[in-house]
Amino acid sequence: MSKIKGALEYHSMGRKGKIEVISTKPCLTAADLSLAYSPGVAEPCLAIQQNPDDAYKYTAKGNLVAVVSNGTAVLGLGNLGALAGKPVMEGKGVLFKRFADIDVFDIELNTENPDEIIKACQLLEPTFGGINLEDIKAPECFYIEEELKKTMNIPVFHDDQHGTAIISSAALLNALELVGKKIEDIRIVVNGAGAAANSCAKLAIALGVKPNNMIMCDTKGVIYKGRLEGMNPYKALFATDTSFRTLEEAAKGADVLFGLSVKGAFTADMIRSMAPNPIIFAMANPDPEITPDEALAARGDVIIATGRSDYPNQVNNVLGFPFIFRGALDVRARCINEEMKLAAVKALAKLAREEVPDSVSKAYGNEKFVFGRNYIIPKPFDPRVLLHVAPAIAQAAMDTGVARQPIEDMAKYIENLESTQGKSKEIMRYIINKAKTDPKRIVFPEGDNEKMLRAAQILLDEGIAKPILVGNSEKISEKIQELGLELNGIQIVDTENSEYTEPYSKELYRLRQRRGITENEASRIIRRKSRNHFGAMMVRMGDADAMLSGIDSHYPETIRPALEIIGKQSNLTSVHGMYMMVFKKGVYFMADTTVEIDPSAEELAETAILAAQYVKVFDIAPRVAMLSFSNFGSVRHPQSDKVRRAVEIVKERDPELIIDGEMQADTAVVQELLDHFSFSKLRNTANVLIFPDLNAGNIAYKLLARLGGAEAIGPILMGTQKPVHVLQRGDEVADIVNMAAITVVDAQGRNNQ
Repeated sequence: MSKIKGALEYHSMGRKGKIEVISTKPCLTAADLSLAYSPGVAEPCLAIQQNPDDAYKYTAKGNLVAVVSNGTAVLGLGNLGALAGKPVMEGKGVLFKRFADIDVFDIELNTENPDEIIKACQLLEPTFGGINLEDIKAPECFYIEEELKKTMNIPVFHDDQHGTAIISSAALLNALELVGKKIEDIRIVVNGAGAAANSCAKLAIALGVKPNNMIMCDTKGVIYKGRLEGMNPYKALFATDTSFRTLEEAAKGADVLFGLSVKGAFTADMIRSMAPNPIIFAMANPDPEITPDEALAARGDVIIATGRSDYPNQVNNVLGFPFIFRGALDVRARCINEEMKLAAVKALAKLAREEVPDSVSKAYGNEKFVFGRNYIIPKPFDPRVLLHVAPAIAQAAMDTGVARQPIEDMAKYIENLESTQGKSKEIMRYIINKAKTDPKRIVFPEGDNEKMLRAAQILLDEGIAKPILVGNSEKISEKIQELGLELNGIQIVDTENSEYTEPYSKELYRLRQRRGITENEASRIIRRKSRNHFGAMMVRMGDADAMLSGIDSHYPETIRPALEIIGKQSNLTSVHGMYMMVFKKGVYFMADTTVEIDPSAEELAETAILAAQYVKVFDIAPRVAMLSFSNFGSVRHPQSDKVRRAVEIVKERDPELIIDGEMQADTAVVQELLDHFSFSKLRNTANVLIFPDLNAGNIAYKLLARLGGAEAIGPILMGTQKPVHVLQRGDEVADIVNMAAITVVDAQGRNNQ
């Protein structure tokens, strides 16, 4: 898929835009409505009138940030205007929510008059707990932030300036540590004189760089005292007494080169002219001033960072602003001051020096990170960043007297932050990265479906799987071209003309000749009638590792060929179905939700053991609850007796598995209720729920998906001899990619077994 089409599809699929507003209070009954609005809403209004701080208690103000922009400096694209900059501001909102659970309204102001922007922000102060200025060009951005800080009583933060400065400063401290240089001794050159460069220079000086050891350059060359051309008061702050006039001259003998300018601004000759063990931060986006490959080719002792995720040492603002605002909001800070920025710098630098847990490595395809030249700054998906930076910001706010609601127990605060990081945020990224370590061949019988083709492109691009497309080769090729995809080298199998067709027909006839299928019928099924049969045969014959189908067919039409051709594992009575239900704060696995209508106790036991095995593949320790309408014998009935017997069977077959039942659903998932049964083997709430029959399982997962806000991933088919998984009609491209990743991980697990 071309990058342009992929980006446009991402932004247009499903619900419009990237953000939505969700009610946090019930509004289902007339009583709810009377509390949410008139007349009940009058009470918090009157309370806030009497005590304005109660706005933080009764409204969203304390967790709401405005991302404000006029679109005059959008990314590296320049002055696109307020409307065209809106996707970036929505994206900023996504990052605030994803990394720090902060809600955002994006505010695009159609003006280039800085005083109008200032006035708009001042008028909005009652609504928000903080303001993030974004993509406003220099020098107006300096003036806007300065005035707002003077006049507003909530944090105002221009991320283009301070975010880059904070992240790069943390990386600088660690780079200097590695090369054994003191910050007060280094000579630094800053190329660029815009918002980010200005803030980077100021923060470096605050950290200990001597002002007379810093040279700033812009497009006119070195900013020196007495220069008149292209100057403004903000550049003048960094004018120095120097004979250097060009960037090339300034770079000679420099220890550090900060680039906040344009692609190609740094040359190999410049790098070679620097002091030993030079530190280069080439932070122009999307293309750096010099690539790491080019810099290291010039000399081998370079430490280099860029803004790119495909190189080591990414200076990424997402390491800063979500967590800075999180800490500031949580103490109701009046502002974000210099001490708070320095606290963020030091917290990030310290974190990078700590041992990196396996969970972070797994999030990046099992790449190992050790403090050193290629790892001087934490990774954006490191969940520890929240736990280090937000408390550091909160503490600095308290220490400097700008916190209006100090935190009394910092350890408890950190625990509360940690509780917001549910497994749901990591689970699919972990599964995808695990798939990338050993991608498998997945046959897609619906190879001409547009969604399948788009998913195949993502799977190829990201190295998750090796898709095999089944269908009319001419039709598939035309659709690939029509969609603007680039499925170079992908395997396309035409059932009419494939080398596989004849041997597959013979094998199907051999398998099913005593089940009413003639030789001609077997040939017709393989050639024309059923691509699901063809795909299942590819897996059976070892020409594919797994099959994924169902986007265009009903569930039985997909699963029946798999059972006829691949079959169940010999030691099982049946196959079983499971869904992974991803909630905001956790992940649950539910079975059987799709296959067994009225299972026996033995089949229920099989379901539980298989589900636990699959959960372990995802690196989650299973805790299994066998569900019923009865709690540990509270009601005697054949249905609850069946569940109790299933528990006994599981304990006989797998004594180490943490499982208990029969129990009611709320007992299984509510710790306070579970605690009433101190004898239970379940000490913590269950994460694998086994339902007594298909009615219960199917109803439960669909209600949770539709009404409970859960993301249903599946169905995961368990118990087949080789991996086969089923899509739902109407699944989106992202759903297909997720299921493909699960299918690959399943195939990896089968290989290991």
